[in-house]
Amino acid sequence: MNNYKQISDNELIILYKENFDKEIVGELFNRYTQFVFLVSLKYLKNEDDAKDAAMQIFEKLFKDLLNHNVENLKSWLYMVTRNHCLMNLRKQQSDLKKNQEYKKDNENFMENDFNLHLKENEVKEFQANTVQNAVNQLNKEQKKCVGLFYFEGKSYSEIAQLTSYSEKKVKSYIQNGKRNLKNILTKEGISALFLIFIQLLS
Repeated sequence: MNNYKQISDNELIILYKENFDKEIVGELFNRYTQFVFLVSLKYLKNEDDAKDAAMQIFEKLFKDLLNHNVENLKSWLYMVTRNHCLMNLRKQQSDLKKNQEYKKDNENFMENDFNLHLKENEVKEFQANTVQNAVNQLNKEQKKCVGLFYFEGKSYSEIAQLTSYSEKKVKSYIQNGKRNLKNILTKEGISALFLIFIQLLS
């Protein structure tokens, strides 16, 4: 390890590709730990998140240094760190958007459609089969979008990517699907929105 301290970044990378000595990666990362942390902090705005990102990038180095031709380690680490942080931020934003959409729609379900005093054994009688039969009566687009949104927890944008429908179309199919489900189940004397809510929780 002491010998590694006297060797340049590029020479260490070459050595690592030859002998896979993990101490080489440790030496390289020690040289740039503070740099990676500060870049992460710049994007993530949170010290704990930045520390986590630095450790995750360190773990990636063992494989990435073998798969990439790195001529300037500091510049390459900046790019890797930036991309890692941006990916984390996109995931956080996607999760937040999904949760907001899910919460908003569940709040709509609760408007005057739930009998909160049903006993547990009565609730169970209203579950999967009735709802699934109603969903199966929707047209292809509505059935697909309703299933992805309610039963798989996908966001509007994720459904648009999976189906090639526009996000506007996805919202329309879901809204029309909900309305049609309510009509189908209302004909049977059942509260449609309540049944959907129970199915989501099962």
